[in-house]
Amino acid sequence: MLSLTVESGTIDITVHEIQENQSLKELHRASGGGWGGDTVDEKFKEFLKEIFQDGVWEKYAQNHPAECHKMMYDFGLQKCSSNREEVYMRCYHNLTKVAEHKKKDISLFFDGIKGVLWCDGTIMITYEKMKSFFAYSVRQTIGALQEILNKPEMAKVQYILLVGGFASSIILRDEIYQTFRKYRILCPQESQAAIIKGAILFGHNPQIVASRISALTYGVKISEAFDIAVHDVQKKRVSKADHYVYCTDLFKKLVGIGDLVEVDEVASYTFTPTEPDQTSVIFSFYCTEKEDAKYIDEEGLKMLGSCTVPTPNTELGKNRQLRLDIKFGLTEFKATGTDVTSGESRTVMIDFLTV
Repeated sequence: MLSLTVESGTIDITVHEIQENQSLKELHRASGGGWGGDTVDEKFKEFLKEIFQDGVWEKYAQNHPAECHKMMYDFGLQKCSSNREEVYMRCYHNLTKVAEHKKKDISLFFDGIKGVLWCDGTIMITYEKMKSFFAYSVRQTIGALQEILNKPEMAKVQYILLVGGFASSIILRDEIYQTFRKYRILCPQESQAAIIKGAILFGHNPQIVASRISALTYGVKISEAFDIAVHDVQKKRVSKADHYVYCTDLFKKLVGIGDLVEVDEVASYTFTPTEPDQTSVIFSFYCTEKEDAKYIDEEGLKMLGSCTVPTPNTELGKNRQLRLDIKFGLTEFKATGTDVTSGESRTVMIDFLTV
């Protein structure tokens, strides 16, 4: 099942497979772009500037922002209409006043403008003109859907679920119905409330999602023995304690972008101290949109957080073991670093939603 969340700012697309136990397995990582209802609003504003020329609209928006906001709010309700009819927009008093100050008769502004008429205090916009405001948003949305659905691994998709306030627009829905005829298109009657209800249900039962696709590559900073054939000489370091030569700032990948991650599954890694006498170890975590990275200071890498694990017993020097346990959830992962010798451990939670 492909889910299309259509809001004012963004279009978000996810694909899930319903398992036998009714849990969800994510088949495609969340994707989309900024082609939501806000782009339709911008097209409408451009149209108003075309009607109210010579700086009339700009002057109105600058001097009467509250009233301008009301007008855009009215349009927001109209764009999400389920009717294939012309739209009537109220022309507020101050817009009429500013316009008539420029021309004695406000109806003169509408001469020669296709798709719109002045009707005794209201602006009538034809259905075809309304559709033109949606053209960019619809084109980008359908293109993104086609790109995902054309992938071989999406062959089993049978349903497209539309949710979000913008999903109630008949213009958007018509285009999706006509383009994707082989799929069953579902849109709840209260498409905006569906998102809230889904969040509540997930809050009560997080196990409803069994696995997810990683949206980024995640890793941890490590050091290892220096190899002149592999490592950057600028990353070369020498231990003062025993003259051990090592490479610092290396990025060790924990999970790659696009990898399937089982929710609540724990992955364990073993490390050793770099210095024989060090009494603490810092685990620092990074993410990137690249498939992998070599060093943590490469362009595009972002530090997410860290935890410092005490290693008080130094008798074994570098022969001590440090265990790192990573538990991935749906919206976060928990990293626990443990000094095996002393049993000391520390935990850090990394929230995917803040990345």
